[in-house]
Amino acid sequence: MTETQTFEARAFSAQGKQGGTRTLPEATFDGIVNVPVMHQAVKAFLANRRQGTASTKTRGKVVGGNQKPWKQKGTGRARQGSIRAPNWPGGGTVFGPIPRKYTQIVPKQVKSLARKSAFNARAREGAVMVVDALSWSEPKTKAMTALLVSIGAADKKVLFLTDGVKPNVYLSARNLETAHVMPYTDASTYHILWSDVVVIEASALNETQAVAADAELATVRKPRAKKAAPAASEA
Repeated sequence: MTETQTFEARAFSAQGKQGGTRTLPEATFDGIVNVPVMHQAVKAFLANRRQGTASTKTRGKVVGGNQKPWKQKGTGRARQGSIRAPNWPGGGTVFGPIPRKYTQIVPKQVKSLARKSAFNARAREGAVMVVDALSWSEPKTKAMTALLVSIGAADKKVLFLTDGVKPNVYLSARNLETAHVMPYTDASTYHILWSDVVVIEASALNETQAVAADAELATVRKPRAKKAAPAASEA
């Protein structure tokens, strides 16, 4: 059985002032990294983003070419049957792309394991940070930039995982190419691996621990009630 690890993350205030460290919940950060599962999840994520609308016309769909451009013999030129053959300019395309679906379905358990492995991969690198609740009254790109400088991630790709939807925080980072904000529950394996640093709100980690505890209680089977013995029939 694989031994679990305990990870410590640097903790910061909402203004970027460091305040010691915080132990990450073992329910998610147990140190196990499954690379093949992460590859499967990222490959499916990128495939599902494709529209699959590329389309070309074969020689049967292009306009023209109803008759031979010239007679078969006597011209000295190569024989041709249609000006819409693939070797002609404006002719049909051979084996070109047609609209199709690129959808790949990944089981929920595989998605969960891949996401967990991505978190552990960043935790092993010491690239997970915890920040206090970001309660901004209005969107300010300047405030987000100052926070990135304070935590030492101004030149890195940073993923902010908030406790729920926070429009002001999202809008503050929308103009920054190296920063992305999304709710903690919406983070996918692709987003985590895209980033160099993952910054998580402290309240989101508390919610994670509560969800993990509820899941453990749900898996505990209730003891079955014993059936009453049938009454003995009178002779």
